[in-house]
Amino acid sequence: MNNTSRRSKRLGKGLSALIPEINEEVDKKDIIEIKLSNIRPNKNQPRKEFNDEKIKALSDSIKNVGVLQPIVLKPVEKDTYMIIAGERRYRASILAGKETIPAVIKDISIKDIMEIALIENLQRENLNSIEEALAYKNLIDNYKVTQEELSEVIGKSRPHITNTLRLLNLQPKIIKMIENGQITAGHGKALLRVENDDNQLEIANRIIKEDLSVRAVEDIAKKMSKNKDAKKVQKNAKDIYIIDAEEKLSNIFGTKVSISAGGKKGKIEIVYNSEEELNDILSMMMEEE
Repeated sequence: MNNTSRRSKRLGKGLSALIPEINEEVDKKDIIEIKLSNIRPNKNQPRKEFNDEKIKALSDSIKNVGVLQPIVLKPVEKDTYMIIAGERRYRASILAGKETIPAVIKDISIKDIMEIALIENLQRENLNSIEEALAYKNLIDNYKVTQEELSEVIGKSRPHITNTLRLLNLQPKIIKMIENGQITAGHGKALLRVENDDNQLEIANRIIKEDLSVRAVEDIAKKMSKNKDAKKVQKNAKDIYIIDAEEKLSNIFGTKVSISAGGKKGKIEIVYNSEEELNDILSMMMEEE
């Protein structure tokens, strides 16, 4: 088996392989009550935003029927544990005023924990677009996997992964807008077509203020690009009289002459290929005097 296949197979394991479902009687014996005060979240958890309404709903359920599925913890110090899976249940239990939570203890490496958290969250599709992009970047950077391998493992197309990663090229203020749900990832992808950062931010603020659609932003970006190209052509286009003057001077000096006009000022460049040519040009200029 080559390295690529080995990596894809390892990434495809996820929680289901490393942490079997707790259905059998023997597994239930491994469930213990752990004090919530002895548990801390995984700081490398890819999901940074948790829906308060969903946490509240889960908390109400826990108050009525308790935690139906135990969370999974890793021992880190004496009587201290880190969450491998189940942070929503942990947060909801605290909100419900519980003192303990049912848990299964698994001694898994930190590297595997990060991989599990990333893959599981991506497969469950409960990350916002920026968290998703950061998760892809984390897997690519830390596990040396390709976008093609990620595509096979998580069931997303390679173009989707590529376009999601491109969102990280936006300026921080716009990235924050996507994280907060003020604009969508579609808006962000359209804004990537706008090169100037100030213009990007101006349009992003308009999206929020005017409730612009993604299509509207794409049209704005397209118009900006056309205007820029038109200005570039206009800037590069030379006046017919300038071209005529260049030809006349080229004929006089026998070499290439370029005139750059900029408002009231400009410059004339005379090309020479040898010291002899330079002396000839200088001689002709002196004769003119």
